[in-house]
Amino acid sequence: MYDIENYYNAETIKEAVTLLKEHPDARVISGGSDVLIKIREGKMAGTSLVSIRDIKEIKGIRQMESGDIYIGAGTTFSHVTNDPVIQKLIPVLGEAVDQVGGPQVRNIGTIGGNVCNGAVSADSAPTLFSLNAMLRIADGTGGRMVPIRDFYLGPGKVDLHQGDVLTHIVIPGKDYQGYHGFYIKYSMRNAMDIATLSCSVVSRIDPMKKVLEDVRITFGVAAPVPYRCAKTEEVLRGMEIGEELYQKVEELVREEINPRDSWRASKAFRLQIGGEIAKRALKESVRRGMVTGVVVPDVRTTSGENMSSNGKIYPSSDAENVTGGEQS
Repeated sequence: MYDIENYYNAETIKEAVTLLKEHPDARVISGGSDVLIKIREGKMAGTSLVSIRDIKEIKGIRQMESGDIYIGAGTTFSHVTNDPVIQKLIPVLGEAVDQVGGPQVRNIGTIGGNVCNGAVSADSAPTLFSLNAMLRIADGTGGRMVPIRDFYLGPGKVDLHQGDVLTHIVIPGKDYQGYHGFYIKYSMRNAMDIATLSCSVVSRIDPMKKVLEDVRITFGVAAPVPYRCAKTEEVLRGMEIGEELYQKVEELVREEINPRDSWRASKAFRLQIGGEIAKRALKESVRRGMVTGVVVPDVRTTSGENMSSNGKIYPSSDAENVTGGEQS
């Protein structure tokens, strides 16, 4: 049984905002993969819920004439992974959210809930940071657009007020066109596990000159909020593609990130694997750019360790011995 005071079902964004303002204690629920667990654990016992699951206008993915990609906050992880816009233009995001939980969770959980949960281990967050995502938030007035880097305020804390509803995640055209990315999640199990550390790299290269023109590197679980390695990025821009580049990213990342000790892993261990996964992610990002060049197709629609092909890294037995707002 779930200790829920009241349950309201909104069918429009306006209705959801109104209900949230009329009931100050109410929380937003969509897939419920986070909220219901917290209620069952007693962390949100007795709360009221406003469901946004039936709001059609916050579901689906489309590419605008400007090139910007709008991802509805109510879009499930499975939809994101399999959507043709994502697969053609920003496959790294689909690959990242395909590592959330198991199939059942991905079929009900939403990308908006993953963002609004504020968890530093969220699989969508590092890639959205590296893509310079913007968040469109409805509040009953004119609404607002918030850069995702400003949305995360601390562990589990985000820039949402009572009556706010995240409606869309916007990926600006200029921030993905000509770029290629790769996401790596280090976890102790193959599936149904939270990241010990994760890294998403998005890069743009000049395949003729073999130069790294631009790069964005974001870590999950390396700081209280998803962390962009701005200092490392600045040094790497303009470097020739080769072993010196990859050694440099490994070295600089370890100097810049500041993970903590926890029961999952020690700070020293996270620093060690941090440099390694950043190097691997950059290598694969660059490889993808070299193979495909910078052609951007138009697919507008309304709809010890081992690394697997989907970017997950699983530790060897040696590594295992190292100590160490809701809208979902």
